[in-house]
Amino acid sequence: MALLAVARELARTGNVVTVMGSGPPRPDTPYAFKQVPSLRRERFERFPRIPPLRSDVAWEDATFALSLLRSYRPEDFDAVVTCSFPFTHWALRRPARSKPAQIFVTQNGDWPATSESAEYRTFRCDGLICTNPDFFERSRARWNCALIPNGVSPGAFSPAPSDRARFGLPEGPPLILMVSALIDSKRVIEGIHAVARVPGAHLVVAGDGALRNRVSEEANQHLPGRFTRLTVSAAEMPALYNSADVFLHMSLLESFGNVFVEAMACGLPIVGHDTPRLRWIVGDREQLCDTESPDALHQALERALSLEKGSPDDRVARFYWPQIAEQYHRFLSGIVGGC
Repeated sequence: MALLAVARELARTGNVVTVMGSGPPRPDTPYAFKQVPSLRRERFERFPRIPPLRSDVAWEDATFALSLLRSYRPEDFDAVVTCSFPFTHWALRRPARSKPAQIFVTQNGDWPATSESAEYRTFRCDGLICTNPDFFERSRARWNCALIPNGVSPGAFSPAPSDRARFGLPEGPPLILMVSALIDSKRVIEGIHAVARVPGAHLVVAGDGALRNRVSEEANQHLPGRFTRLTVSAAEMPALYNSADVFLHMSLLESFGNVFVEAMACGLPIVGHDTPRLRWIVGDREQLCDTESPDALHQALERALSLEKGSPDDRVARFYWPQIAEQYHRFLSGIVGGC
């Protein structure tokens, strides 16, 4: 979603942008869209985990890269941008007489750029876009880097009246929202246990993943009648945020975490794991704590629920997509001009 937002803004300002992806046709976008088929990651949830096929996402990436090789002509582009490693990264670097500048974005982590083991030793790029200061400091001595965060659409994400009926959510109780893939690192099950300690609170989890059955079992046991899991389109996400009272995210560390900025833009109090990286995004006004401490987490949730939803933090403005895209434009122009 982040790269699509950047593509949209770059195309709006006069750049010629092509997006290659596996989603449905996008006839109303300012960029050109070329559909590249792949097999969805859900089909690979029970497949073996072997290097470099380390996850269902890697299996999906491999199927996408095979299709990409048939659609991608290096000579057609001045620069290519991806956040997928290793297979898409390898496909974009395939031998050609004219090679575009290779730009990698650390949306999913910086280990391809920093690790010297296994397949990570094959990583190469002409420009590395780091989504947080930690990644930037680790890589700036080795790669041509820029520190550019992710962003939020100012017209879409802003405070608005609650619309719980739209999502079939109860009107009365305080509503705590998690927006997360259902995988171990997101710690959704720990979130269920935490909300179970808050009398009367209703937990909504927007997302899907391999742990969906276990999440349902834990919720049935610990939050009977106080839990809803749903999947919604990107267009519906602002309304979902505005229907909640508190935003909870349990990951110990994220490459960036667009969800935090989206929640901030809608004026939601945020409860998350206290790290310098997250403070860099949300500042000091949010209810950050050691989420591995059940007592500290319970107290943070209670504090957040005592707050009224308000106007967005002024810090949100620095994450608006037009400003982020301008940073991409300057970085890409410098690299392409120097090639």
